[in-house]
Amino acid sequence: MGFAANLNISGKTLIVPIVSTANVAQLAVDLLIASLGLHRLAVVDSRYSIPVVGGRENGEPGITTPSELYGKEGSQFVVIQQRSPALKAKLLESGVAAVLFLAGVDLSNRTDDQMFTTTYQLQSSNSPPLSSSPLQALTNLPIPVYMSPIPQKPGNGDESIVPFIPGGGLTRRLLSSTPKSWTIPTAALLRFALDGDNRADAMSLAAITAQIIGISPDGVDWKQPESWTGLFGTPHDQTLYG
Repeated sequence: MGFAANLNISGKTLIVPIVSTANVAQLAVDLLIASLGLHRLAVVDSRYSIPVVGGRENGEPGITTPSELYGKEGSQFVVIQQRSPALKAKLLESGVAAVLFLAGVDLSNRTDDQMFTTTYQLQSSNSPPLSSSPLQALTNLPIPVYMSPIPQKPGNGDESIVPFIPGGGLTRRLLSSTPKSWTIPTAALLRFALDGDNRADAMSLAAITAQIIGISPDGVDWKQPESWTGLFGTPHDQTLYG
């Protein structure tokens, strides 16, 4: 993946949604973009993603692409909105200070112990410690470490270190592919979900992400983007119920 040569995101935390179960990660990023007033900074090289285009929010000119980078002046984080699965995985080397992946996990594959919590965390196999990094808050929040709900299959190399994530898309591959020389703190937030009306799942995931990057979710005026209109159906005509 590549950005424009004049774009400097060095030292910032990069948030990346993975195309996965219920698209809950993309929905959470939609909320972050709309509610925090983020703007499109760049179009990410889309040669490694399935082609997709669409209209932009609020009638803005141009089109949306498979992957775009959002942020705003003065913020210590940037967000990628990924709208289609990647064809190939490439490590992103842009001088970022930390990487946080967001992904959904198939709700039907929970263990009994996982019934009590919907959000989990997982660290990259070769990530340096999250303490004293932009992701330090993740170590202080009461978010348990994810464990695979199904028996592990033998893996190759470091892949066996990262547990299997049903419905997690490329999350496991990305977390397990970081080389031993990797110096960027890297972790993932995983949210159990099922396809349907996932607005509540997205809201929860977005609020936790905000906490991790140092933004109090209580101080955010959370807004659903215009593109969500009709996405989950229209409200029932209440006169039907007398």
